[in-house]
Amino acid sequence: MRSLRRRLELAAGVSLLMLGCGYAQAAEIIVFYIGDIDSSSYLGVQQGLSEANAQGEFMGTQYRVVANSEPARGDNGAIAIIAATDPSALTELAHTHRDLAVLDVALKSSELRSQCSDNVFYVAASEAMIDDANRQWQQKMPGSSARAQAWHETFRKYAAGQLNSRFRKKFAQAMNDDAWAGWAAMKLLSDTIVRQPSITGHELINELQTNLAFDGQKGTDLSFRETGQLRQPLLLVADGKIVGEAPVRGVVNQSDLDSLGTQFCAK
Repeated sequence: MRSLRRRLELAAGVSLLMLGCGYAQAAEIIVFYIGDIDSSSYLGVQQGLSEANAQGEFMGTQYRVVANSEPARGDNGAIAIIAATDPSALTELAHTHRDLAVLDVALKSSELRSQCSDNVFYVAASEAMIDDANRQWQQKMPGSSARAQAWHETFRKYAAGQLNSRFRKKFAQAMNDDAWAGWAAMKLLSDTIVRQPSITGHELINELQTNLAFDGQKGTDLSFRETGQLRQPLLLVADGKIVGEAPVRGVVNQSDLDSLGTQFCAK
């Protein structure tokens, strides 16, 4: 809670500064969600929405998620699309709405990432990232049965414990990989808007590509590669317990997030 409280205090300070300069005005920010509303991904989006609106209250900003209804082309009220769908639907969304950031929170396909669509961002960890984390762990701990995951309900460091507690209190279930990805997608959008309240669709795409430094409760700033993949540490889990983290210390530099997954687009 201390981390969240500090971010709210900072948001309040920015709001007061904007008011003093005469720039603040009430605004509604609309994010579209395409996918199963009974999924963990959507619950994560709802958690992120709740936190975004707590923060936005100080900024005169209200966030709204519209589920399973695509924005009209040129819809100035839409800022982004969060998708938890299949590859063909994701590709179609990105093509139809080139002026909007499309954030995938479910698909793990490394092939999709290698295509490098300009406006698609992958918040979920890829198959290649998970495989690299598993290989690093096996190199350090041969014979171990641990499996790499993006998130785990017992993660406590970096205010992850508080996030897990908020999610469980709100939905009476544990936060898993998909729920974390949904939360992270919504939060990185709202955090970006806090820094640049008047940002538009194209400007947001560029900002996410070049200037994101997102605190995903993982202990380091997370950013997007040219493939659209979110760089992030992974957790190694065995028998329901966290036994390590990747990048794996002693095998690679622990700060080298690019040791997990493909870095570059297919030529």
